[in-house]
Amino acid sequence: MLVDSHSARLLVVDDEAACRNVMKTMLADLGMSCKIASSAAEALAVLQNEPMDAIITDLNMPGVSGLGLLAEVRHLHPNLVFLMATGVDDVRLGVEAMQNGADDYLIKPLQIDSIMASLDRAFHKKYLEREVENYRQNLESMVSDRTMRLQNALSQVEQTYADTVDALGAAVDLRDEQTAGHSRRVALYSIKLLRAMNGSLAQLKSLAIGASLHDIGKLGTPDGILLKPGPLTIEERRIMQCHVQIGYDLVKRIPFLAAAAEIILMHHERSDGSGYPQGLKGPDIPLGARIFAVADSVDAITSDRPYRSALSFEHARHEIERQAGKLFDPDVVRVFLSFPNETWQAVRGQASTIQLSAVLAGISIEQSGNSFEFVNNVAG
Repeated sequence: MLVDSHSARLLVVDDEAACRNVMKTMLADLGMSCKIASSAAEALAVLQNEPMDAIITDLNMPGVSGLGLLAEVRHLHPNLVFLMATGVDDVRLGVEAMQNGADDYLIKPLQIDSIMASLDRAFHKKYLEREVENYRQNLESMVSDRTMRLQNALSQVEQTYADTVDALGAAVDLRDEQTAGHSRRVALYSIKLLRAMNGSLAQLKSLAIGASLHDIGKLGTPDGILLKPGPLTIEERRIMQCHVQIGYDLVKRIPFLAAAAEIILMHHERSDGSGYPQGLKGPDIPLGARIFAVADSVDAITSDRPYRSALSFEHARHEIERQAGKLFDPDVVRVFLSFPNETWQAVRGQASTIQLSAVLAGISIEQSGNSFEFVNNVAG
């Protein structure tokens, strides 16, 4: 609310009694409420005990000057109108006072018209400042509210994406009962390895999606080949190998899955160049695909297959180590071997109770700067 100068509560500060009394009389004649003080210390005492709207103070006072009082008032009462009274020779100091927070300065001898005009300007200035501050606070509140709503909406979108990936991975596993849960397990193994290799959160997310959807192209593979209990013919093997390109072509067109497409395309590449579809070697293979190759083989060895029962993690350890530099990246193998078998058994156990959508959502939460217990403790 805009303060009316005539109803304002004023404090006049001057070390000369005559000046104080003249000022008080002039203001009283206009029906204005006025208190007087003879020093900066007395003025601060008045302000501590009584609410005031404006202060008019002399510049030159013994002890604490008008500038000193200005500094204290701005610190303790930032919204108080402050007018500095100066002599003709002190105009420069009056300007300096305004630069330090005074609302205006007056030239002695003081005239009531100039005092009222200065008060009117100062109160209007304070009113505008309050309006701007209120607008700023309201704007900050609006931005905060809309940001929160946007974050909630994005979280819901992320959750929908994660649920979609989970459902797609489960659909792929349903094609073959012998590999039930395979997509989720290799995703968790892969996340564990990449975190140990200091992968970024963006890499983690892409690897989690790529690992869970690595065999999505098998949805286009005939059952007669996919579920064949015996060895594949050369032509059947060629058709089976097409699943990486089919999966890649399916996923690359979907924006939220596109980053994982290269893992789907290259998860059968091998360090010595014996893999497919491009026969890439060593570091030419994307890190995510190199990590997945180890995770995929670990799960294949430790899971039941039509031609044999599941083998131990110790057996998997020896096989992975034996193929380092041939089928598998030596650095990834080194990280895999740095964990005891019990760790991998624990991660496998988690795969039966933790939805992959929860893992993906957790990575997104961590990416925004928050904590996520599963990602930090189990897959961390």
